[in-house]
Amino acid sequence: MRNTRRFVAIFLLPLLLAPEAEAVWPFQGRSYPDPNKDLGGAAAALLAQAIRIDTVNPPGDEKPLAEQLVGILAAEGIEAKVVPTPKGVSALGRAAAWARVPGTGKRPPIVLLSHLDVVPAEGEGWAVDPFAGLVAGGYVVGRGALDAKGVAIVHLLALMQLARRESKLDRDVIFLATPDEETGGRDGAGFIASEHKELLGGAEFLLTEGGGILQGDGNAPNVWGVDVSEKSPCWTRLVARGAPGHASTAGPYGAVPRLVAALERVRRLDMEMELRVVPEVASMFAALAPIADPADRAGYRDLAAALANDAEFRRRFLADPARAALVRNTISITVLSAGSHSSVNVVPDTAEAALDVRLLPGDRCDAFLDRLRAAVADPTIAVDPILSFETRSSPSRSELFDAIQRVAAELDPGAWVLPRVIAGFTDSHYFRDLGLVAYGFVPRWLPPSETRGIHGPNERISVDNLERGVHATLRILEVLGGAP
Repeated sequence: MRNTRRFVAIFLLPLLLAPEAEAVWPFQGRSYPDPNKDLGGAAAALLAQAIRIDTVNPPGDEKPLAEQLVGILAAEGIEAKVVPTPKGVSALGRAAAWARVPGTGKRPPIVLLSHLDVVPAEGEGWAVDPFAGLVAGGYVVGRGALDAKGVAIVHLLALMQLARRESKLDRDVIFLATPDEETGGRDGAGFIASEHKELLGGAEFLLTEGGGILQGDGNAPNVWGVDVSEKSPCWTRLVARGAPGHASTAGPYGAVPRLVAALERVRRLDMEMELRVVPEVASMFAALAPIADPADRAGYRDLAAALANDAEFRRRFLADPARAALVRNTISITVLSAGSHSSVNVVPDTAEAALDVRLLPGDRCDAFLDRLRAAVADPTIAVDPILSFETRSSPSRSELFDAIQRVAAELDPGAWVLPRVIAGFTDSHYFRDLGLVAYGFVPRWLPPSETRGIHGPNERISVDNLERGVHATLRILEVLGGAP
């Protein structure tokens, strides 16, 4: 509570007392400002409404939000519909929102992909109710503001602006907001890609989350990072079993001691993971070299050689966890469960752990699981996959990449546009598997302090970023669609 009060005093009170704090919008239903007169206000109001619809996954319950977005688009005269998806354990139902602004058909469509579900938001650390959709001081605060309801609203408003153009683009633009991304997307984007390919209209390109704009410090340029490849998940569950009984006479071979010993071996395996520079990562750092710290430029130009032969560079490079994760496979122990809080004197018969394993592009989960089982070295412990898929990379040069570069030159002169690899994963792989060129890129100018809100407390995005994001997304679509 002390940390929460400190956050309120340092962060939230200045926002509430700022001049912009008068614009706290209590819109209900589908009421929002006219985007032609107040684009930022419309974006903030729509995002606040979306945040107020609880779509924490599990269970998801994304259907009400899909219905709301479709209703907004349909009211604007845009072709739109709710697409039912597998329900799972959701009480209210799961669904995707789909819409289309038709072009001339001279070129294949582009898809704007976002997702409707969010991760849980624990009360500790939040200065406000994470599902209140607070708009104050020029920010929208709440779970999903960045990941990824804010993306959906930017895409929605770009589509609305596009629909009001007098002339059509050469391409259809398809809006797609899916459920279930936060738990792997199999019942969302995966379902659409496998069962409803017709909704994609033979699309050539796709834009989704994953990349963005990192603001430069001092004289450093802004970096427009376009996600062309991602690490793949190999989420794994370890289950240890042992004889239950009274804790006063427990031996060393119970489920919990077995699991703890196995996890220590897993931790050592993670620490010993070898370094490897895949081509996509090598290209990313080579592209960064001209604007890197002078001490690191030579190392960035040939990352594999520098990591192998320059001990001082290797130390600096690996000290940054975000960089280190791009040159090695990683294992994070994330979930532990055994026994009961109310039964301290009872030895449980099972103990479980979940591992978030992330593999470099090109590595296979089945092969890694063999290595993991060898490290666990206990045949009584089951090592089973929870979620896995192979990643594919999109080419770093294409009409879409060129369009992003052109818009960067127009809207952010001096910005550096480069292909990047991310340590996380998105739903883009489902569409890369279908042959689409899929990039993770959302035009929003975020300092590192704000990116930490993704999956963390006090997630927020500025109204200015929402408005600029709509303008930049629309301009990318126009350039890609043949507009001058």
